[in-house]
Order: sequence, then structure tokens, then C-alpha cells
Amino acid sequence: MPKKYNYTKKTGKPRKYSSVEQFQKKVDEYFSSCYQPRVDKSGNIIHDKNGNEVLEQIRPFTMSGLAYALDLSRVALLNYSERPEFVNSVMRAKRRCEVYVEERLFDREGCLGAKFSLINNFDSWKDKTETEHSLSESTIEKFSNLSSQELITKANALIGKS
Repeated sequence: MPKKYNYTKKTGKPRKYSSVEQFQKKVDEYFSSCYQPRVDKSGNIIHDKNGNEVLEQIRPFTMSGLAYALDLSRVALLNYSERPEFVNSVMRAKRRCEVYVEERLFDREGCLGAKFSLINNFDSWKDKTETEHSLSESTIEKFSNLSSQELITKANALIGKS
């Protein structure tokens, strides 16, 4: 559960971004900087049928890259999501990075890095293995009459301890 802070006291370093608009402008600039116009072999910019430049992504979307563009640490960026006025901007940017990384799971070159990023940067992604154990009634009956010391001795024998 996120910590609740009292924002009425004026202590510590002032925030880098005082307005959501200023913050969002820098976020949008970061995502735009990850693209460049596609060019043909002659160096001419390629346009689509509507006359718009065709863009290609030249740099991946990352939380660290976004934080760098905002001149913040990754942790400071995430701390902005604890402020009600910034939560939508931060979470939207975070989702955009998450979608990019999740899509990389399906391409051979980016799959391991994408998995690492999702597990370490996004709360809902975890790398866990679940194992189910069950005992039959005959096994339970076999061990139910043993003392604690007898159970410990049998368990140690199973794992190779003397």
C-alpha cells in the first residue's frame, strides 16, 4: 500500500515540476524523441498517401530513459505518481513503456531484456513458480502416529542428512 504523505509542510528540495502541463510536455517530448522520419536510399523523407511523414522508432521506450529526459531519477519519477495531480500523467507514460516492453516479448532479439524490464519495473509482472504438493490418505496415515523427532529423522533421511 502506498505511503500517505503530508504535503502541507515545506521541507526538502522543491519539486522539479510544479505543473502537470509542464511535466506532460516533457513526457511527450521524450516519446517524440524516440522516433525519426523514415528516409529512402536517396535520403529523402518518405511520406504516406496523406502526405504525413512516415516515422520509425529509433530508441525504445524505457522508464529510465523517460526519467533521464525529465532530469529525474527513476525513483523520483515514480514518486510523482504519489501526488494526485501527477498520477494520470505518470501512469499513462508508465503504461506506454509497459506496452512497448510487453510487445518485445514476441520478438526474438528483445525477449529476455523485455522480461527483465517487466518484472523489475511494473508491479503486476512477477516471475514466480508455483508448485502444488498433495499427500494421499495412506501417506498421511503412515506418518500421523510418528513423534516430531521421528518425523525430523525421516525428513533428514530424505534430503540426505544424517
